[in-house]
Amino acid sequence: MEIRGLSEEEAKRRLEKYGYNEIVEKKKHPILKFLSYFWGPIPWMIEIALILSALVKHWADFYIILVLLVVNGVVGFWQEHRAENAIELLKRRLALNARVLRDGVWKVIPARLLVPGDIVRVRIGDIVPADIEILEGEGEFDESALTGESLPVSKKAGDTIYSGSICKRGEVVGVVKATGENTYFGKTAKLVEEVETTSRFQKVVIKIGDYLIVLAVAVILVVILFAVKRHESLLEILRFSLVLMVAAIPAALPAVLSVTMAVGAMNLARREAIVRKLVAIEELAGVDVLCSDKTGTLTENRLRVGKVIAFGFSEEDVLKFASLASEGGDAIDDAILERMDVRKEYRILKFIPWDPVRKRSEAWVEGREGRFKVTKGAPQVISELTGFDLSEHVERLAEEGYRAIAVAVDFGEGWRVVGLIPLYDPPRSDSKETIETAKRMGIEVKMVTGDHVAIARRIAEELGLGRYIVSAKELMNKRYSELARIVEEANGFAEVFPEHKYVIVDALQKHGHIVAMTGDGVNDAPALKKADVGIAVYNATDAAKSSADIVLSKPGISVIIDAIKESRRIFQRMQSYAIYRIAETIRVLFFIALSIIVFNFYPVTATMIILLALLNDIPILSIAYDNVIYSNRPERWNLEQILIVSTVLGVTGLVSSFGLYLWAVYAGINHETLKTFMFLKLAVAGHLTIFVTRTRGFFWSVKPGRLLFWSAVGTKLIATVFAVLGIFMAPISVQYAVLIWLYCLAWFFMEDIVKVCCYKRLH
Repeated sequence: MEIRGLSEEEAKRRLEKYGYNEIVEKKKHPILKFLSYFWGPIPWMIEIALILSALVKHWADFYIILVLLVVNGVVGFWQEHRAENAIELLKRRLALNARVLRDGVWKVIPARLLVPGDIVRVRIGDIVPADIEILEGEGEFDESALTGESLPVSKKAGDTIYSGSICKRGEVVGVVKATGENTYFGKTAKLVEEVETTSRFQKVVIKIGDYLIVLAVAVILVVILFAVKRHESLLEILRFSLVLMVAAIPAALPAVLSVTMAVGAMNLARREAIVRKLVAIEELAGVDVLCSDKTGTLTENRLRVGKVIAFGFSEEDVLKFASLASEGGDAIDDAILERMDVRKEYRILKFIPWDPVRKRSEAWVEGREGRFKVTKGAPQVISELTGFDLSEHVERLAEEGYRAIAVAVDFGEGWRVVGLIPLYDPPRSDSKETIETAKRMGIEVKMVTGDHVAIARRIAEELGLGRYIVSAKELMNKRYSELARIVEEANGFAEVFPEHKYVIVDALQKHGHIVAMTGDGVNDAPALKKADVGIAVYNATDAAKSSADIVLSKPGISVIIDAIKESRRIFQRMQSYAIYRIAETIRVLFFIALSIIVFNFYPVTATMIILLALLNDIPILSIAYDNVIYSNRPERWNLEQILIVSTVLGVTGLVSSFGLYLWAVYAGINHETLKTFMFLKLAVAGHLTIFVTRTRGFFWSVKPGRLLFWSAVGTKLIATVFAVLGIFMAPISVQYAVLIWLYCLAWFFMEDIVKVCCYKRLH
């Protein structure tokens, strides 16, 4: 009886009954998630300052602090929501597919649409999409992710294969028994709480945040001690200190981190590189060695005909007879027929296709030459057939990296050799240029292939990788020091099996390299997991995709290099944010603290500090969309450099603030107007600092992103309007506002020169 599988109507009914074949991620209710933004060390400090402002009846401060609290919560919630949506879209692009029999027709559908009773086919390299009872066929399945069993388990008709296991060998047809949370994997997943890992990138940014908090606490404690010594109101001191703390700590840090990563992931997706794990973006920025597959990545994965060798015939004859012995449908036939196809000019009387035993194809043909036979196949087989020794020519072609196919003809007088057709898989048109780009970016590309050494060497030379190609056999049984030296010096590796890839990655990592490795097969999974960045190439198996950090949706190495460029841009955005935040904290915190300690004068009010924090956080979020030029060397977090540059910029800003303050005192400006004066100076200069920190060269070397530019300019104009109109502060004249702008712009140029000199000195 013929199996037809479920009908589409029945499948729809079962889908309604059993639900989608997926494990629903437990998500926090949006309201609870929003409220979580008002719970934690940073919100607590803002909330305490809010309560203290109400207690001392400073209602202007109260309302502004309330706005800051709500804005931080709304912005954080909204940006994380956007980041989650971006990642959800990427996950959908990587959704598993399944081969299913519906209405008697085999079709490929998203695995989430499978229902109990569906007939499915599972092949080598597939991830089993549901719990399935095997009806026919047999195979070996890796269940290590489910049971911890390291060796593949053999399964045959009547056995059950579990969702999430990987087909390592064979092919089976089976019926779906359970889907989604009812599968063995689903039930197990319910018991396990997902653990979030923190990348080096996140750890460094958190360290910067901790450093700023410790610095702020230390300075504020000194301010409190001096204020208490002067017998000032303890409640007022405490409220002011909390407000100062709010301004000093990086409240926008979580939002900046999630937005920058999510925007970067979407940019990479547009370049056909789908990020499975966001932390891979930071690792990718630091990659200095790329181990790349040859076939399909560096080459076209399409055979081409080389320079034909003829024996007593013309080159045209060799190709003509070879085309008559071809039927198309495989790589060799297609390469020959693409070069020449004369089958329509002849009548094919009989055709015997190539098979693994005979190792040649044969055709009986009728044409203008009369009736004759042609054959093509393995050179050793054609040599035996004709008695013509081809070994010398075949060996020479092999040394040059060609695979040879021999052609013979029989006009009724016995078989005669016509010639040899060299075949090769040519490099992709963009590979050589991309490899040169990679070298300029400080990335060494090493080719990894299962092909013969001679083939690998010819391709490597054509691509400008070098001639030193090592056979994987040479790596085995070597002492670690010798192995590491060979792996580091080699331009590529030939005759490689998946287990060799793991050894290559391990040796490079132990030598201090950050390694990206490409792979496509089920057996590449261990190496992809071992690499700092595992990259599943175009048309990779499900198993390779599930082990990789990044999945390519188009062929070629240029996609990988584009992804590295984008990751370096993301890294620079985060680094410029870190430098800006430290410099800004030093500038504002120390100016206010030293003014109180040295001059016994509060240079800005609590309200002004909150306004500064609010106006600073709005434009900094747009740094995720800023224009940056990727670095031509692998990126590494250099905390020492970040701290030196930000401290120098912070101190420069501190000097400029005190310069204006002393001039205003000398000019006889009254205390309340002086506070507005300093508020506007801190607001304008602070936002200008964003344009200083975003480049290592002069600020004009890279044009800022439109969103960053206008958000920074817009918030500066808002601060100016507040100062001139006297909103929450004493008003100042337009002339004073213009003077402050000119003063800040002059110091902006000075600060930029100081930054460039600082980087030059550090380098």
